[in-house]
Amino acid sequence: MRKIFGIGETVLDIIFKGGQPQAAKPGGSMLNGLVSLGRAGLPGIFISEYALDDVGNLVDDFLKGNGVDTHLVHRFHDGKTVLAMAFLDEKNDAHYTFYRDFPKERLNIRMPEIGRDDIVMCGSFFAITSEIRAKFIEFMQWAGKNGALVVYDPNFRKSHLPELEKLRPYILENMQMADIVRGSDEDFKTIFGTENADQTYAEVSKYCTCLVYTANSEGVFVRTPSVSKHYPVQALKPVSTIGAGDNFNAGMVASIYRGNFMKNQLESLNESDWSGIVAMAVSFAADVCMSYENYISPEFALNFMGTTA
Repeated sequence: MRKIFGIGETVLDIIFKGGQPQAAKPGGSMLNGLVSLGRAGLPGIFISEYALDDVGNLVDDFLKGNGVDTHLVHRFHDGKTVLAMAFLDEKNDAHYTFYRDFPKERLNIRMPEIGRDDIVMCGSFFAITSEIRAKFIEFMQWAGKNGALVVYDPNFRKSHLPELEKLRPYILENMQMADIVRGSDEDFKTIFGTENADQTYAEVSKYCTCLVYTANSEGVFVRTPSVSKHYPVQALKPVSTIGAGDNFNAGMVASIYRGNFMKNQLESLNESDWSGIVAMAVSFAADVCMSYENYISPEFALNFMGTTA
């Protein structure tokens, strides 16, 4: 059976609104997406690191309870699971303060069995972190050697702009290892200084031929060798935007998995194929925006699986 891997950070998100805590949820870009995929009945395997502490146990139990395989997670003794304070502004967008205590040895994992056309999700700051870079590259090269389909989301925020010149080579190397690059207009403006999907594709296509460019209420733009298409989206009033991009990625992966699209087909998918992929991605993201959860609701997952509550 085709498998879905996610490699990324683990945090406990503590969400504040108006100075008051609203919720505490396990988070991290790939974790959020894998929980949604697990709820939707898809076979997700998480590659990450968190401590053998109370917070780590809470996260581990939560993941397993939502159908996510954690056997490749590095559980460490000498440190603490990361806490992320997420402060929502008037638009319900978040800015973060992180509390980290990692051990000297990071991401001590073995290379998993990966089959041809298994799917790998990666991205965010974890994918360009120097302390785990060698292990990350080892895994990504292993995935590529075994024919996996790689989805990369740079998720590079303005707060890291002072480090961009140092980190840009990592971002570009990650794009080169990817089969689909998915990012927001803000991400690409920060990384490349581009203003639209076409300008961005001119840069990204040097490294990866499939770009999915999201521009909030302006919609989704797909650029590949065979497709140049804009897909509009409906406006909504979010409760929280935490996890929206992560779940867009998850919805995209869910559609690729369900549609049985393979790595060697990506460049030849037509507008109709991408319409279905984008529609699923948007529906995952929209559902997440309607609560303080970082993942799709159980009700949405049941609908995805074709059942009713």
